[in-house]
Amino acid sequence: MPNRLADEPSPYLQQHAGNPVDWYPWGDEAFELARREDKPIFLSIGYSTCHWCHVMEHESFEHADIAALLNEHFVSIKVDREERPDVDRVYMAFVQATTGSGGWPMSVWLTPDLKPFFGGTYFPPDSRWGRAGFPDVLREVAARWASSRGELAQSADALLERLRGMQAPSAGDGAGGSAPAAAIAGIDALAAGVQQFASSFDARHGGFGGAPKFPRPAELLFLLRESARGGDVNARRIAVATLEAMASGGMRDQIGGGFHRYSVDAAWRVPHFEKMLYDQAQLVLAYLEAGQSAGAGALLQVAEDTIEYVRRDMTSPDGAFYSAEDADSLPPEAAGTHAPKSEGAFYLWTDTEVDELLGADAEVAKRRLGIQAGGNAPQDPMGEFKGKSIPFLQQDIGEIVKLTGRTTDDVMATLGAARKMLFDVREKRPRPHLDDKVLAAWNGLMIAALARAAHVLEGAAAERSLRAAIRAATFARERLWDADRRILRRRARDGAVSIDGYAEDYAYLVWGLLELFQSSGDPAWLDWAIELQARQDALFWDEAGGGWFATTGDDASVLLRVKEEYDGAEPAASSVAVENLLTLTHLRDDPDAAARVEKTLGRFGTRLGQAARAVPLMMAALVRYHAPATQVVIVGQPAVAETRALERVVASRYLPFAVRLRVTPGDGQARLAERLPFVGALREIDGRPTAYVCTNFTCREPVTDPARLDEQLARIQE
Repeated sequence: MPNRLADEPSPYLQQHAGNPVDWYPWGDEAFELARREDKPIFLSIGYSTCHWCHVMEHESFEHADIAALLNEHFVSIKVDREERPDVDRVYMAFVQATTGSGGWPMSVWLTPDLKPFFGGTYFPPDSRWGRAGFPDVLREVAARWASSRGELAQSADALLERLRGMQAPSAGDGAGGSAPAAAIAGIDALAAGVQQFASSFDARHGGFGGAPKFPRPAELLFLLRESARGGDVNARRIAVATLEAMASGGMRDQIGGGFHRYSVDAAWRVPHFEKMLYDQAQLVLAYLEAGQSAGAGALLQVAEDTIEYVRRDMTSPDGAFYSAEDADSLPPEAAGTHAPKSEGAFYLWTDTEVDELLGADAEVAKRRLGIQAGGNAPQDPMGEFKGKSIPFLQQDIGEIVKLTGRTTDDVMATLGAARKMLFDVREKRPRPHLDDKVLAAWNGLMIAALARAAHVLEGAAAERSLRAAIRAATFARERLWDADRRILRRRARDGAVSIDGYAEDYAYLVWGLLELFQSSGDPAWLDWAIELQARQDALFWDEAGGGWFATTGDDASVLLRVKEEYDGAEPAASSVAVENLLTLTHLRDDPDAAARVEKTLGRFGTRLGQAARAVPLMMAALVRYHAPATQVVIVGQPAVAETRALERVVASRYLPFAVRLRVTPGDGQARLAERLPFVGALREIDGRPTAYVCTNFTCREPVTDPARLDEQLARIQE
């Protein structure tokens, strides 16, 4: 019989609906039961595409004897961390503080008043690998609760106070606290930040440090932007080399596009195979910026390829974007059976398969993709890749031409046809689970990436990207925005919308809308961005210390009001908000926005550069703070060839500190001038589309010639 989770909208909770564990969702029913029966709470937090969450479910939560232990001694609660990051952050802070590490699945034991007293991550079903077995842990916790409840309660109180203290560090310590605007780090901090990354750069494989390697695009955006501001060629070299290494490795899906979650090895060869929307969005932005900065069309092609994956496999019928695809799936040979799923099964190939599919062209494809007879995985942590290969770019086109005697055109055509053949065959395999919930925050990131792609890419790719961004933004405005309450909702699934948004939902969506306004020229997106920013400030802004809290603080079940500052796989809301406010201050005079920027940057003091590895997107915001505020305005009818020629000049330049404005003469310009008065006086010269390059709203001589525009843009970068 299904348990209570069967009625929950979360895909992760639904995955556990058939467990013999008497699960509850996070809420008053479970809390009241724990208080009434005086039982501790077992809290399990994960997400639907989490590999080790699946492992712990199969090993423990599906096991009748283990479920009996849980049901007898605990009130068991399941939480989807992607839907409730507020709950996740509280208990992750506890687990990290008490164990020195964290991850998912997260297992935490709480008093009935929700205070944590013991926790960890994955527990095996019996003692192994130096980890206590889960049943042994359950028995020990139950015994301690029966014999030493007062001691556990005191410990929980002390630990909670310690966590509260960690949320309010002293001023100017480089990690938070109140600090005046005068304490904002100078440009010397930017050089120090670059040096932090340079000292940990893996010159052989790209990326930073050793295995495992996670993509953190915010790091690369900081390096690229500081290179643009200060001319640090090494910063750009590090960023570009890292992106090239990721693009050629197994962490990128060489057949279907998109990127897997991370690499378990240092060479980007063996991925953890899940695909997250937030990774696709941020990596698209990084590849677009790197492609512009380095003049590298191959990097732009990676961005376009990733967008096509999202459009094809992660887009709902109404234009919103799904959250993730699982790492695990049924092996092709087990299709239609009840065999266990294995990691990467959808993506792996045997040498024999490729030979049979491609015939005489197999040699070219195998050389390019590294397909080997005995398999090619340099690491196989769970023994799931034996005899199979993970596609990566092993040999470049020139090598293959030389080794096979074919022409370059023939090799290119053969590889294109081979990729399509492999893709078509792969599409018939059992697919990984799709987490089809729509999250406001992650959709905001993807809208930002698509809108930027609409500016940078050309032709049909740009048009497709703009249409996709507009559809997703329209979905967010019509479905996720509660106009009566003026509240953004976080989650949509199966026609239902729920969960009031967190600071990240507002910040990420504002980012997307500001990018969409710049690429589309539609002032309606600017209007909504301004409204959402105002609501974010009203709900989350910390007037005393600067920065934005993650939550409103209204939910009493969330014991800590956390202010997230670490730019991890997802950037901190405060980092994104500073970038958003800098964009808005470059569009219009807004003293309050400027003050919030300075107060937030001031939280970190003058030593911000020393924390660059922890807060790379805040460092990128600091770069922009110290760079000239530039506006590039093109006045002209969008469909006119001369207008497009001017826009292509702007797109060809890497201008990370410039705000772009598309102004349509007539009513469109009048409407935009109501919001941005400085554009009202800008006119076409001699009836021709005209570009204005402005710094702090003071414009250079207007130009109608693309070559002269390029000269002006070159000068603002000097």
